[in-house]
Amino acid sequence: MTLQVTQRPRNGGQILIEALVSHGVDMAFSVPGESFLPALDALHDVRDSIRLIVCRHEAAAAHMAEAYGKLTGKPGICLVTRGPGATQASIGVHTASQDSTPMILLVGQVNSAFMGRDAWQEIDIARMFAPIAKWATQVNQIEHLPEVMRLAFQVAMSGRPGPVVIAVPEDVLYALSACPALDPLPLQPAAVSGSELASLQVILDAAKSPLVILGGSGWNMLASDQVRAFVERFNLPVCTSFRRQDLWDNRHPQYAGSLGIGLSAKLAQRVTDADLVLAIGTRLGETTTSEYQLLQAPRPCQTLVHVHADANELGRVYQAALPIHSGVPELAQALSQLTSPAVTSWQAWTESAQADYLETLTPTAMPGPINLAEVVTWLQTRLPPDTIVTNGAGNYTSWVHRFHQYRALHTELAPISGTMGYGVPAAIAAKLLHPDRMVICFAGDGCFQMSAQELATVTQYQLPIIFIVINNRMYGSIRMHQEMNFPGKVYGTSLENPDFPALAKAYGLHGQLVERTADFPAAFERAVQSGTGALIELRTDPEGITPRTTLSALRQRALNQLVDS
Repeated sequence: MTLQVTQRPRNGGQILIEALVSHGVDMAFSVPGESFLPALDALHDVRDSIRLIVCRHEAAAAHMAEAYGKLTGKPGICLVTRGPGATQASIGVHTASQDSTPMILLVGQVNSAFMGRDAWQEIDIARMFAPIAKWATQVNQIEHLPEVMRLAFQVAMSGRPGPVVIAVPEDVLYALSACPALDPLPLQPAAVSGSELASLQVILDAAKSPLVILGGSGWNMLASDQVRAFVERFNLPVCTSFRRQDLWDNRHPQYAGSLGIGLSAKLAQRVTDADLVLAIGTRLGETTTSEYQLLQAPRPCQTLVHVHADANELGRVYQAALPIHSGVPELAQALSQLTSPAVTSWQAWTESAQADYLETLTPTAMPGPINLAEVVTWLQTRLPPDTIVTNGAGNYTSWVHRFHQYRALHTELAPISGTMGYGVPAAIAAKLLHPDRMVICFAGDGCFQMSAQELATVTQYQLPIIFIVINNRMYGSIRMHQEMNFPGKVYGTSLENPDFPALAKAYGLHGQLVERTADFPAAFERAVQSGTGALIELRTDPEGITPRTTLSALRQRALNQLVDS
């Protein structure tokens, strides 16, 4: 370890930002607060190194930082104030935790001398964030700032990546110290052993109907290429875990589909029928496993090989036949050592998996003049392969996840945590990182309005993002479950919405309303040509609740079940 010793006194804000610079941070997201003014001042001095993005709401700032972490593999940085600022940013911390995304939330805290008195906006940050952060702490001495920051980056990126929350009291940020800066700690990722590879070879040789599930974070282009080479050599069918569809080219002849909400019956049956499941990177969470039913917990009927970068995830839910503690890049490199059979016995199995997936791409009917399946299918032919597609949560996402084919790594930004309001800030982070790539955000009317104020951020930074707002005038997902459980008793799920195109124009964006499927292509081209951020509202029939059914059908089914019972 090399110490960069300096005798020059710096205040706590300077020491904090100095640590960000030394760790290669190039962007940070914030809603300003007086509790961390020395840090803001220090950011001013390094503005050529770190670009500060000023947001309208802390939840959006935190989600931008999370999306940055997803796209780069480096911790996204977010700075907020104490109390209200920290609590509003907590949703982004929860998303980073659920989605295994590296992130660091820096919180300006009340003066140390006032703590414990219920001072203005006081909250125990470390205690509050402990259940949802990978690590939450408070720095009470300025001399500890360099070591805490160095450890924060290591914790955020090691094992299963996740969020770190650091509170720094105001007096610590204003204090002076000549403490030395510290170099970043090297990461020590876990790697697959020779005996584990030998065991995997034996298991593959014995398989008759194997299936690969790709998921989790920590992927890079080389790892993606190496896993693809392995899968192609063994002619294995591949599916992706919930909202990780960009880990595999969805047009590849060995792609079997995505596990998650709206799962096709044939893919569910395929997972059940597999005699070997090779799960790489994924935690095999509730949504991916259909509430732990596709793979029975704790002992699956299938032979399970579970690969994960964090030892704490292996055996946490599932008892694997072969647990492998390894990062994805390390495993991907080692897979080349496995010997593939000259002719696989599962050729027909793999071909039928692809055929079943292709069946799901046929657009389905939808009530009303707007058909979302046809809209997304048309976009599939129009968008460049490296387009980044973002979305939040809601039933509208089922059309995106089913009919859009992701073609490259890091082209999907969607919250595994299932949080609404994610798509807009995620799109902003994506466009800031990749200004030359097209960025499309899908949002439901309820989802969009949880972060609509960030359209001002879009305008401020001149980001030509296209927002597609699907307006069915209700919280659709909740309405669906309401009809399934309490048929006909609609309450608390209806929405009165603004004129979305007019709202976009008020923020300085291009805005359009589309009410027929046939009008969408021209409207999209106008949005692209506008040169600014653009919003297209699709006014859909509330009856069209999923690609497979309607509200009336769900209600009638539920009523019939009540009669039968």
